Amino acid sequence: MTAPNIRNPSSIIGKTNITSNLTTSLASVLTNASASGKVFKINSIFAANISGTTDGSVSVAIYDADTATTCYLAYTIDVPADSTQVISTKETYFYVQENVSIQASRATANISLTIGYEEIS
Repeated sequence: MTAPNIRNPSSIIGKTNITSNLTTSLASVLTNASASGKVFKINSIFAANISGTTDGSVSVAIYDADTATTCYLAYTIDVPADSTQVISTKETYFYVQENVSIQASRATANISLTIGYEEIS
């Protein structure tokens, strides 16, 4: 695995990842593959409860496949019906290295997750 030099990258591509309905089990929603030669700069994560009447919650974690370690960014954060919860913003950006993924799950309500990020190589 070779991390790119982010001081002088050859490419920076802005991307948005959308997961329309999270499941009740943690599952990968954005993965930086092993040996991709890329790093992802995560600028924002938003969780939207698109259920008209049911309050819900969301959990978001980072999973490192090399060490089989899960670390939560947000754990069972309340997302009231018809509202959005900010999980991370550009002021709290972080990097996702190779063989690392962002995982998410929800409870009860229909929750969608949007991740704004830069793919750097």
